Amino acid sequence: SEIERCGVEEHWIVECNNQVFQNLQTWALDQPSKIVPFEGLAEEVCPTLPGEHFDGILYDTYPLTHGEWHTHHLDFIKTHCMRLLKPGGVLSFCNLTSWGELMKIGGADKREEKFGDIEEMFRKTQLPHLKKCGFQEENVSWELLDIVPPEDCDYYSFHKMLAPKCLKDN
Repeated sequence: SEIERCGVEEHWIVECNNQVFQNLQTWALDQPSKIVPFEGLAEEVCPTLPGEHFDGILYDTYPLTHGEWHTHHLDFIKTHCMRLLKPGGVLSFCNLTSWGELMKIGGADKREEKFGDIEEMFRKTQLPHLKKCGFQEENVSWELLDIVPPEDCDYYSFHKMLAPKCLKDN
């Protein structure tokens, strides 16, 4: 994985899908760093993890219900990330199910404003919530990545992805 290529000493992974978790346990055996796997929902596992222990968190989200598409990750960030990150620690997250829908001008979800620009979408729909979670606006940046989503992907068809970098104050 990209995280392993960065030379981390330890990589903790929370996975709720049983089959993916089984694959994770096999994969972990061949990694250069120590892998600490946890099976379960992040909302159930993270309260048991030590506070101010992590240099970084990559939260790859997926909503459990249609009604949570645009908000499910924000409760996790507010409730867990600030407690788990060391001062100076970094949060990055990916919410392509929500962002993909927000980028579909004629998308099925009519509850939310639609966007043609991914950075504008992030500024308007994510940044205000990140600030409420405790991140200072000047500590939130991002990188735009060129991607090619699979043609059969129902939830994301945009050819850019935004990778946020949210720095916890010291």
